[in-house]
Amino acid sequence: MRDVAIIGVGVTKFGELWDKSFRSLGLEAGIKAIEDAKLSGEEIDGVFIGNLSAGRFIDQQHIDALIADYSGMASHHIPATRVEAGGASGGVAFRQAVMAVASGLHNTVLVGGAEKMTDLDDASINHIMDSTADAEWEAGMGLTLASLYAIIARRLIHEGTATREEIASVAVNSHFHGELNPGAQFRKAVPIETVLRSGPVASPLGMFDCAPITDGAAAVVLCPLDEAKKYTDKYVKVSATAQASDTLALFQRPDITTFGATAAAAQKAYSLAGITAKDINVAEVHDDFSVAGILALQDLGLYKKGEAGKAFLNGDTRVGSGKVAVNTSGGLKARGYPIGAAGVAQIVEIAEQLRGTADKRQVKDAKYGLAQSVGGTGSAVTVSILEAV
Repeated sequence: MRDVAIIGVGVTKFGELWDKSFRSLGLEAGIKAIEDAKLSGEEIDGVFIGNLSAGRFIDQQHIDALIADYSGMASHHIPATRVEAGGASGGVAFRQAVMAVASGLHNTVLVGGAEKMTDLDDASINHIMDSTADAEWEAGMGLTLASLYAIIARRLIHEGTATREEIASVAVNSHFHGELNPGAQFRKAVPIETVLRSGPVASPLGMFDCAPITDGAAAVVLCPLDEAKKYTDKYVKVSATAQASDTLALFQRPDITTFGATAAAAQKAYSLAGITAKDINVAEVHDDFSVAGILALQDLGLYKKGEAGKAFLNGDTRVGSGKVAVNTSGGLKARGYPIGAAGVAQIVEIAEQLRGTADKRQVKDAKYGLAQSVGGTGSAVTVSILEAV
């Protein structure tokens, strides 16, 4: 198997982008990544696209062919593949692309993630998102994705693993970094009181505990590591990427306060990269709900159970703390959550950090970065580790 490098990255602004279409967002991110890699586009021999539900959000299925067509790659008959794995769609698309290059099946691959969500009303959007849980035994019984995470939050509080204030501090951390990211949907720091007093969604979670509805796209270009210097000096090594699954329904798990798929994928990724959790300098974790940020840090081995919430509350997860900086992009909460693009956008942020081009949110001397992408309530998880070269 060949080592793989990221040689180009691109991302659109995230937000309610009424003046942009799904295809224009996808093309914008892809063109930025190709230009960043100093390619003409003719070198690309494979495309992978993360997308949750364009068929329901914009009434357009077959978006792999759509992107290939409007990017000009269809005329060269370049194979394009759409990947769906709930909120982990972008993360799984990235992993599929890495495996394609590592195996030699493809040489230079474009990985994209895109979602245009705001064209529908809120109720319809949330109904689509709720279907990433078990549609028959959870969503069909009235459980929303928010209420499932609220159940997890209540259990953490009951067990003494985290307090309500610690859970709220995950959102505070994301907004702190979001203020530093010019491409974020919400560029405003918020105090913990704002999170705690926000309108109720599913007790104990309020509006500021939940990631927003977002439009946006992100893309990266991959090639074999030993060929990266032909294109650019600003490349990053993909040290590992791993994927794991769990039951679709939360109630079938022996313990709802840990995502077993995250723990399994993380251990595999650390083993492949030849490092431990202590080597990670910066991490992008899947905080679609604030409580998920606490689970992520524990399941990834970055903090022991019961200590992750305290780390968020004390500011240990912020840039400049000297410890692991978490969600420097603003995370899903502040940067925004265009579902299919989220996992790829995480990879873009980690690559920027390791290249030293993250501007005001730069983590000093970052060597290893990690991205965790989650589908549903931990039913599908990818963990990818990137390394500065």
